[in-house]
Amino acid sequence: MRVFILRHSIAEDASPGGSDAARALTPEGRQKLRSVLDCARSAGVHPSAILTSPLKRAAQTAELAAKHLDVKRKLIEIKALAPPGSPQQIWAEIREIATEEVMIVGHEPLLSRTTAFLLRCPALRLNLKKGALVSIDIEDGQTEPHGILNWILTPRLVRRD
Repeated sequence: MRVFILRHSIAEDASPGGSDAARALTPEGRQKLRSVLDCARSAGVHPSAILTSPLKRAAQTAELAAKHLDVKRKLIEIKALAPPGSPQQIWAEIREIATEEVMIVGHEPLLSRTTAFLLRCPALRLNLKKGALVSIDIEDGQTEPHGILNWILTPRLVRRD
């Protein structure tokens, strides 16, 4: 199984009295995300399912990823990808999907903790930048993940200035 972990891209600041969950992607965030997704598509990234946090900025990121990567299966919102979800809950959701390639879209620090969990490296410290994409291979049939890191792609690496 291959798991792609995508952090939501740059979102607008919360308006005074506004909800954090309602924050939308900015035009800059959309542009940077498209650059990452172009590179990912060129590298053959084609998940068959995308699990996303229900928060607006993550859902918008997932929608762009689905469109850009030509994902046919419907996006699946799961609460475990929103704070205060846990890596164990996310792993249970991934296993339930039972597909060869799945993408999860969410927030920091949960995605960094999930990456460390999937790699069975709890001491691993990451700071996934907004719009970053991680690729991990996981041996099939494991109740506990045993992942291998393939790569990490950030918007800065694909910048086209």
